[in-house]
Amino acid sequence: MLFISFMAMQSKVSDPYQALRYKEFRFYIIARFCITIALTMQAVTIGYEVYELSNSKLLLGLIGLTEAIPAIGIALYGGYVADKSEKRNLLITAISVYTILCGLLLFFTHSYGIQEFGKAQVVKVIFVVIFLTGVARSFSGPSSYALVAQIIPKEVYQSAITWSSSAWQLGAVLGPAVGGILLGWMGITFTFSVIITLLIIAIGCLLMVERKPVLYVPAGEGAIESAMQGLRFVFKNKVILSCITLDLFAVLFGGAIALLPVYAKDILKVGPEGLGWLRAAQAIGAIIMLLWLAYFPVRRNAGIKLLLSVFGFGLFIILFGISTNFVFSMFCLIMSGALDGVSVAVRHTIIQLATPDEMRGRVSAVNSMFIGSSNEIGEFESGATAHWMGTVPAVIFGGCMTCLVVVVTYFVAPAVRKLHLTSHLSEDNPS
Repeated sequence: MLFISFMAMQSKVSDPYQALRYKEFRFYIIARFCITIALTMQAVTIGYEVYELSNSKLLLGLIGLTEAIPAIGIALYGGYVADKSEKRNLLITAISVYTILCGLLLFFTHSYGIQEFGKAQVVKVIFVVIFLTGVARSFSGPSSYALVAQIIPKEVYQSAITWSSSAWQLGAVLGPAVGGILLGWMGITFTFSVIITLLIIAIGCLLMVERKPVLYVPAGEGAIESAMQGLRFVFKNKVILSCITLDLFAVLFGGAIALLPVYAKDILKVGPEGLGWLRAAQAIGAIIMLLWLAYFPVRRNAGIKLLLSVFGFGLFIILFGISTNFVFSMFCLIMSGALDGVSVAVRHTIIQLATPDEMRGRVSAVNSMFIGSSNEIGEFESGATAHWMGTVPAVIFGGCMTCLVVVVTYFVAPAVRKLHLTSHLSEDNPS
């Protein structure tokens, strides 16, 4: 059973640094860190530039939606390709696409590009690049998720999950902060140049990882049928489905990230440097929580703790929405990120342990459809509601809806509230 396997591995992983003792895993997390810091730097730079060029809150929301459409639309196919391909080279190819697209942003957002093509045309080019980035993400996510499982043995998965997530969160902390500072001090062209350099470093690190064997060979079924197997697997597993669904709606309604440029410029009046720190705040909280959970993992009453954490996430989003003080706003975002870290740790551990090796790409694709893309759709929801009802009411509304989702989940999804990660299956454990 899943929970017996989980605790058996817990007993073996007494050393929380065990995964870091594998050379290829170290190169992998360095690459993951560089990719994350680069893409989060790019996100904060694009958001501020689009708002600077258009002064449109609705367009801020459309940034996320533009990336989510291709990411959702071809996610299952991306997972299928990842499972039947050599993961390292597929991931390198996707990062190479990110690098080329960033080069286009560097050219068109340069002062020459804006003067030559005009603000409206440059905004259109930015949205085309965002769309293509979503396409590349459909392949990079599943290939990265499947690759890490081939780098380290199964008995150190939990340690690997902790450090892989921490590398991502650390990049998410530094990316917006560094991006905002560089944007304010050095300008947009220099910022995009740094992003390109980081992506090239990531490619170099991945080249230090040996090519891995392909574990899945389609047995006569077509691409569509094979891709749908991951979706069916998730829907048959009540624990995975419930945790993913909870996180989906929490992120969908509780994400205020798209509106941070508005808070930085119009409400808190802290400029691009302050925007960088606001973008980093949730990741700061998340990385603190992930490191705490490495030593004190969630075991008993995991479902209740998960629900309370998501409910607290919604409350702190509400407090952030009404805040006009930069320090208190940072505190609220840090706390919301820390509480979200509980959901990340529980969900990722369950999915990694429950998924067969030959299906990791496809299951990761399903997870990205629910969770990864909900960030972008949530940004659209925030931008649209801010356009219609105002910035502060939109954030408060989103936080309230997140809390409501938790209450509904408690009553309609017993698989979540009865979740225990123990050494045996108690009678209230879902199987």
